[in-house]
Amino acid sequence: MPDDAPSAAPAEAPPSPPPEAEPKEDWETRFKYLLADFENFRRRAAKDREAATRQARGALLRELLPLLEAFRGAASSVGHLPPNDPLRRGVELLDREWTTFLRHEGVEPIAEVGRPFQAEEAEAVGEAPAREELPDGAVAEVVQQGYRFFGGLLRPAKVIVARAGRASGPAAAGPAGDSAGPEVAS
Repeated sequence: MPDDAPSAAPAEAPPSPPPEAEPKEDWETRFKYLLADFENFRRRAAKDREAATRQARGALLRELLPLLEAFRGAASSVGHLPPNDPLRRGVELLDREWTTFLRHEGVEPIAEVGRPFQAEEAEAVGEAPAREELPDGAVAEVVQQGYRFFGGLLRPAKVIVARAGRASGPAAAGPAGDSAGPEVAS
């Protein structure tokens, strides 16, 4: 009888890999990409936050510059007082505090008499004759100090630039035949 005969066991298919292996690998890769994206976002957000803070500080410092200039004008007017005068000592103390504050904030003055004129940092508002100590193209006078803030320009300087005499001839002569041109003072 067929029941007594040994029957062949149904053939089993070879074991397949667990269904979780492929999705696990996919989730792991996705996690790595998301983590990298999040790190990039964090860095970009920190950079944007720092730029916004620096921009706000720059705007505040720009507003303080007229106060600084008014103070420096007052400081120069008390320079004639004796060195031990309390008013002069107080103004000198405030000047040191202003200088320390600006240095701490990263503000640097730009223009200096005798240094070469740099058009990207200063505006030439006039010319003065060049001399031995002030060669052609050097800053002869600082009309309004400019400032640099963390490598960027907070405010350009206004300067008078030393210029050597122009060559004589019809092209260099002005309307009245003046070859030196007008001199502009502050």
